[in-house]
Amino acid sequence: MVAERVLNVWEAYERSIKGPKVDETEWDFKIVPQTAAKMKKEYDIEFTEEIIPTDKELIDNLFQAGLMMLVEAGIYNIDTNRVIKVTEDEVLEGVKRAPRKLILGEYRDAVEMAQRKGNPSFHPIVQGGPTGAPVSEDVFIPLHQSYAQEAIVDTIVNGVMSTIEGHPAKTGTPWEIKGTIMELRYVREACARAGRPYMAI
Repeated sequence: MVAERVLNVWEAYERSIKGPKVDETEWDFKIVPQTAAKMKKEYDIEFTEEIIPTDKELIDNLFQAGLMMLVEAGIYNIDTNRVIKVTEDEVLEGVKRAPRKLILGEYRDAVEMAQRKGNPSFHPIVQGGPTGAPVSEDVFIPLHQSYAQEAIVDTIVNGVMSTIEGHPAKTGTPWEIKGTIMELRYVREACARAGRPYMAI
């Protein structure tokens, strides 16, 4: 079944300014946990010591629970304090149209990130880095270089600069913009020093 209308960025924006208004505290402490508990009960989801489920019925139930939670709760926009409501058909159509593989990086440093099912013969993509954590300016390049020079690491998920030229990296200021530019330059330099200048970041 094809959705009557594909949810695009323009429609998502309209819903983010016209959707139901919800306080962020209510979303975090009431809507999300209550909806999750409801789905856990409805789909009889019980976890064992197994980190990645292999039971087909549990896997199917997890997908259905996640799908219905998204449909029932929606997507919260913290900037507008509104909920973007989506239909089941829209979500499934989005999944259907999603790419099955992506090429990350370029040239000799390119890696293919593909959908994995069961126990495939190829390894998952390994992303290395401080992943959004604040990092001091004086160690920013060497820290990222230490990740890039590990052969097992395929892509870099960079940290953020705790200061920019000694100034606080405050959101909504020109220093935030300069910090972002410097982060990109420094991560690129770190990858180049590691001999992998075309890694995806």
